[in-house]
Amino acid sequence: QPNNTAIRYTVGIGRPGLYEAGEFYVGAKKEWPSWTPTPGMLRREPQKYGPLRNGMPGGLSNPLGARALYLFQPGRGDTFLRVHGTNDPTTIGRAVSNGCARLVNNQIIQLFNQVSLDTRVVLYPNGAT
Repeated sequence: QPNNTAIRYTVGIGRPGLYEAGEFYVGAKKEWPSWTPTPGMLRREPQKYGPLRNGMPGGLSNPLGARALYLFQPGRGDTFLRVHGTNDPTTIGRAVSNGCARLVNNQIIQLFNQVSLDTRVVLYPNGAT
């Protein structure tokens, strides 16, 4: 931001064993993204995610919320990790997701508008500041 300032957001992150710290870059951006459970989600919780295996269109009930930044790594491509909105703001500030970082929808819209493709993203180890 101007004058070496930053915006700090409170986010929700992946639950233990699913959060992946590291350095990434924004490889894609989508407004009102569609969502499909990952193969790992289908393996871990088939009863919950099996009925959604074909995905769902973007919209207010979609777990990715209003916007999504797709995190990639060199040589790996799409990591299936996202920084996205949420349709459940009660999860913000908690480690309960399947790995992604999420913000409330008005904040992801603000961030989405400020971040360009190829922007560096660092997800710090859980508990680090």
